[in-house]
Order: sequence, then structure tokens, then C-alpha cells
Amino acid sequence: MPLTDQLQDILDSLGGFGPVVWLSMAFSVGLVLDLVLTHLAGAERAQKWLAAFAVLSLIVAAIWAILTPVRGFLFLHLLFLDDQAVFIQVIVALAGILVIVYDYFSPRDIPSSPPFLHLILGLTIGLFLLTTSVNLLAIYLSLELVSVSSYLLTALSRSRKASEGGMKYLLFGAISSALMLYGMSFLYGLTGTMDISSPVFGIELAKNSGFVVAVVSMLTLAGFLFKLSLVPFHVWTPDAYDAAPLPVAALFSVAPKAAVLLALMRLILALPSEQFVDIQTPLAVIALASIALGNLSALWQTDAKRLLAYSTIAHAGFLLVGVLALNKPGFQAALFYMATYLPINLAAFFLIDLLSRHNGGSLTIANFAGLGTKHPLLAVSLTVVMLALVGLPPTVGFTAKLLIFSALFNAYEITGNGWLLALFGIGLLNAVVSLAYYLKIPFLMFFRPAVAEVSTVQVSPVAVGIAVGLTGLVIILFFSPDWLLNWIATF
Repeated sequence: MPLTDQLQDILDSLGGFGPVVWLSMAFSVGLVLDLVLTHLAGAERAQKWLAAFAVLSLIVAAIWAILTPVRGFLFLHLLFLDDQAVFIQVIVALAGILVIVYDYFSPRDIPSSPPFLHLILGLTIGLFLLTTSVNLLAIYLSLELVSVSSYLLTALSRSRKASEGGMKYLLFGAISSALMLYGMSFLYGLTGTMDISSPVFGIELAKNSGFVVAVVSMLTLAGFLFKLSLVPFHVWTPDAYDAAPLPVAALFSVAPKAAVLLALMRLILALPSEQFVDIQTPLAVIALASIALGNLSALWQTDAKRLLAYSTIAHAGFLLVGVLALNKPGFQAALFYMATYLPINLAAFFLIDLLSRHNGGSLTIANFAGLGTKHPLLAVSLTVVMLALVGLPPTVGFTAKLLIFSALFNAYEITGNGWLLALFGIGLLNAVVSLAYYLKIPFLMFFRPAVAEVSTVQVSPVAVGIAVGLTGLVIILFFSPDWLLNWIATF
């Protein structure tokens, strides 16, 4: 392509790249504002203005992503912007906005420092890039930007637990990153291109045996499995979630998974159609192991945050179920599951945090006993959210799991793959097993007396409103999911 055409393509691409440019500018300006406002107005007032600036930046980025008319390849097939990418970008921005607002209105003993806000913007930039990346190098760099921001957010406080959790996260991340880069080098060697959207990519891969493609693909997927908290790259999850501040753990459970899910779908679709089956069985085994291990490990937890951490491992397995179905209903079900997982999981983390403030700040499950009669609104809301995590009506969690397993059974009828049937049966069984730990906290809140009288702290009505509002959305989406399903169907 002539140089003039390349320059023109870059200029044309800037229209679709606007939200990322805006967030990058906001990140840089935020660093300067942090120094100036802290010097002029003090740390407390600076924190207030920086939080408002970060929220405004994310709102503008989300609106810009929705309104931009540009669709298609950007920067010479380095990125690809479509409605699916915009959909996930909106989910990521919403997660960041809700986490920042909740954190601001629910101050804790060790308040969040300004780097918390800057790192969320940095994380969002990486996730926005990941949703549009169709080049192996762009995918890798985007994932690394997300990972570095995540490591720093985990180890942000000065406690020993935070340092340990951040170090474990970093070590496992380095291993998965090395495996992914190793797999990408093989993909480039086999195809001669890093553009997974190029017809050459699929044509050249098809010339190799299914076993070779499956092995190379699984190596490449290591980075995706790590960010999704899937077996065998799940070990970091409980320690990192336990070490990170609760709003950060809530963000980890939603935003990175949404962007990685879309990147994973695009990479799988880039594989030759006749070799889908070769990767379907390994993914089914991974999903099955993640669902079973996440649920069984959660049964023995005594800490509410670690319980939710193991819960995210199981739900990552359910997300993968929609992807490995390798059909359009499966991909649409996975996107619907991810969209509805946003209000469900954020509400779960927020409500656990708010209720813990009424028992001395303890996240020990036994200490939630007796809170149901003292704080009925929060307790009932948490019960509804736990039912949604199980997948029971009248919550949208039931709709999401119904769509996921319907797509999986449809895939089994077409392929006859026994692993898909095993995943279908054991996955449904695990949904029943999850009742034992998801309803443990509601049972203690309503049917057991308080362990002891403890001092409580005043919680912000705004923080309560966010948590309860998300719970209401979980119920509303059960009765009227059509608008979200129709939106996803247009992709």
C-alpha cells in the first residue's frame, strides 16, 4: 500500500479510536491534576475532584463509543471496531463508573488513594484496546496493559496481605503471558501473519494437522484463561481478590472478563471451521473443571470475599460454555451472560461490604448471623443476588444459564461430542451444588441469632442505593430481557 494511502487510513481510523485517545488524555491529565490539586486544596478535596474527573472521563468514553459512526478495520487491520466491541466497552465503562462511585461514597479505614483512580483508567484503556484487537501483537500488548494495571491495583495498599496477593498475581500472570507469547509465535510461524481476521490466517492453519492447531491454540489461550480465572490458571484468584480492596475485587470480577471474552471468541472464530472440534473438547474439559473446582472449593470457605472469588471461577466456566458451543446462539448467550453478570456480581460484592460494616467490618461468614432482622433491605437484596448467582427465578441469572445450556445442548446434538453432554449434565448438577454455599449467608442472616453485639458504622445512602438498584435490575431483566437480547442479536 502506498505511503499516502497508509497515512489516509490512519487519519480515517482516528474516528473509531476516539474513546481510547480520550481515556489516554484523561489518564495523563489526571496525573497532573493529582499533583496540582493535592498541593492547592489538600489530599481530601483532591480525592473528591479526581473521583468526579474519573467518572466523567468514563461516561464520555462510553457515550463516545456508542455514538461513533466508524465501524470496520482501524490502523491497517491492527484493530477492528464493531457493535460487539462497543457493547463490551460500555460494560467495562459502566463497571468502572459504578466501582468508583461506590468506593467514594463508602469510605473505609484506609481510604483509596488517587493512584486507585488512575489505575482504573489505565485498566480501562487496556480493556478498550483488547475489545478491538485482531492482531496477535495488539492482543498481547492490550492484555499486558490490563495485567500490569491489575497487579498494581491488587498491591495498592501497604499491608502484607496486599503485597503477597499482588506478588502471586504477578508470578502466575508472568507464566501465562510467557505461554501465550510462545503460542502466538507458533501461530505466526504457521500462518505468516499476525492478523487473525485475515483469510490467510485460517487458510494456512488448515494446512496443518488438527492436533498441532489444537496444541498451539491452547498455548495461545493461556493468557485468556488466566484473565478469566479458568483452570489451571485460577490459583491466583482467591488470594488476589482477598488482598485487593473490595471495590477492586468487584471490578476484577466483571470488567477484564468481559473484554477477554470477546477477544477469546474472535480468536476461536479465526480457526479453520473443520478444526473447531479439535479445540472444543479441551475447552469443555477446562469449563467442566472450572465449574466443579470453583463450586466445591467455595463450599469450604469461611470468608465471604474468598467465597465470591471461587464463585467467579465457576462462573467463568459457565461463560466458557457459551463460547465452546461454537455456534451463534452460544456466542450470543455468552454475551448476555456477561452483560447480566455485571449487576449481579457488583451487587454481591457491594452488599457483602455494606453488611460487613454492621458486624464490625468482618467478612467472616459466621458473623453475618442475625443481620436479616436488623437490616432487612440489604439482607433481602443479598438473598436475591445469591439466587441470581445460583441461576434461580425470578432473577436474570436463570435466563442467562438457560440460554447457555440450551446452546450447549444444541451443539451436542450437532456434533455428538460426549464431553459436551458430560458438561451439560455436570454443569446443571453443579448449579444445584452451589445452593449450599450461596444460600449460607442468607440462612445465617435470617435464621440464626447474632453472634455478639458489635459497633456499626454509618453507611452512605448513595452506596446502599447503588447496591439495591443493581439488585432491582437483576429482577427487572428477568421479566423483560427482550431489549437486551434484541440488542445482542443485531451484532
